[in-house]
Amino acid sequence: MSPLTGVTAATSAGSPLWYFNRATGVVCLLLLTVVVVLGILVRRSRPIVAAPRFVVAAVHRNASLLTLVFLAIHIVTGVLDPYVSLNISDAVLPFTAGYRPLWVGLGAVSLDLMLAIVVTSLLRQRIGVRAWRLVHWATYASWPLALAHGLGTGSDIGAWWMIALTAGCAVAVVGSVAWRVSASFWAPEPIGQALSAAGARSVPPRHLVR
Repeated sequence: MSPLTGVTAATSAGSPLWYFNRATGVVCLLLLTVVVVLGILVRRSRPIVAAPRFVVAAVHRNASLLTLVFLAIHIVTGVLDPYVSLNISDAVLPFTAGYRPLWVGLGAVSLDLMLAIVVTSLLRQRIGVRAWRLVHWATYASWPLALAHGLGTGSDIGAWWMIALTAGCAVAVVGSVAWRVSASFWAPEPIGQALSAAGARSVPPRHLVR
């Protein structure tokens, strides 16, 4: 590498675009983790941390939209930064990038899955709940792909704070998945049981019904 090339790379690495790309990548990981965890934990009629279900659903929806905003900034700054040499098409066409094609390609697949989720959510009334839910399951694949993308391309992955943040996100997602598939998640809800018992008590015995 020539001295001029080394100076250019160092300048690009310290540019505002480079910092924006790094920061938005970290924010995207955090937001996507929140989206996935809330999507896993939401269950009809079951509150989470004493919050009503509609509140959790609203946070889940707004976090999803905010993830797309930061993801757009992440992609634009990556395209504009001359250090990585990416095109817009590299963000949506997997494994076509000249810069770290495998890791950038995993990010592109994750983006494509998220776009499919957004589009089907907008068309939910037309395609039906069953088709929407089937595509929505792609979120479970989008998160690990985004995580792998960050591990392969992130310049801060060796920093202790990034290791702790990544481990925390992984623990949150794995823990919520473990709870979702556990028997306690599918157990009858105490409130529902109480209401059912109260309803049963309010119904008079059959021999008293005329």
